[in-house]
Amino acid sequence: MKKILATTVAAGALLASVAVAGATELRLSHQWSNKDVRHKVAQIVADEVKAAGVDLEIKIFGSKSLFKPREQYKPLSRGQLDMSVLPLSYAGGQQPAYNLTLMPGLVKNHDHAARLSDSDFMAALEEKMAEDDVMVLVHGYLAGGFVGKDKCITAPEDVDGLQMRAAGKAFEQMLAGAGASIASMASSEIYNAMQTGVLDAANTSSSSFVSYRIYEQAACYTPAGDVALWFMYQPLLMNKTTFEGLTEEQQQALLDASEKAEAFYLEEAKKQDAASVEVYKEAGVEIAEMSQEEFEAWRELAKETSYKAFVEEVSDGQELLDMALAVE
Repeated sequence: MKKILATTVAAGALLASVAVAGATELRLSHQWSNKDVRHKVAQIVADEVKAAGVDLEIKIFGSKSLFKPREQYKPLSRGQLDMSVLPLSYAGGQQPAYNLTLMPGLVKNHDHAARLSDSDFMAALEEKMAEDDVMVLVHGYLAGGFVGKDKCITAPEDVDGLQMRAAGKAFEQMLAGAGASIASMASSEIYNAMQTGVLDAANTSSSSFVSYRIYEQAACYTPAGDVALWFMYQPLLMNKTTFEGLTEEQQQALLDASEKAEAFYLEEAKKQDAASVEVYKEAGVEIAEMSQEEFEAWRELAKETSYKAFVEEVSDGQELLDMALAVE
């Protein structure tokens, strides 16, 4: 966990936080249910901070009850929201560099994801976040796979002609390159879209596949296995000015809590993939496995679509991509 130097800010900088019963209350927003690993990460931070006795409380607003899933980064950057567990690529419209946090085939496995979080690549992204008055408290990547309403999806040719939901611009570009039509939506909307025939297939995290009960609408599930094409950076973020306006004791309590939550997040992320397979098996859904050859076919397609477009669209895109690829 990186060390963060506290700075003094003017009184009244806590734009979104309020004093409650003598304590400062922070508002944390996310889109998931209270059974989801990302909620549990937020809850660990809230519980640990409360236990520290530093007059700081975190109120969690889950299940998109405070802000819509894709509309959290902007209020966070403006100080209208204190904290959020957010797929960073959702904010790719504000900062195109964030699209690199959901790039097909860029992350090899969960331990590699953890090394990316502690790399020069992530430091460069954190500099961009700081420009938006946002900082990272808890790093975390989740893996994921595909579901098909009527068929299994393991290779590029399997998506030709399908209406698909892909998380993030890079995956949309890759799938479009394979012949799929794209419908953009948050993962919380996949269930209804598959139920109503809007979607034939989708990809998202193992955790979301379970917490949103998408197994009720799927005929086949391709999970993250020995090879995982889909990794998405989903950190716990905080408004930087709000953090800097806390007392040193409150800041330290947040950092200590975040360090504990980050360790939990990594271990739970590793468990999510295998656990999701069991849930889908129990629901009677067919399980498909992506081969190494199929993975390579996807990655070659990504290089010609997603990687190429990212470098063309982002001014420092090649530099950022090289930094990410340099992490072993």
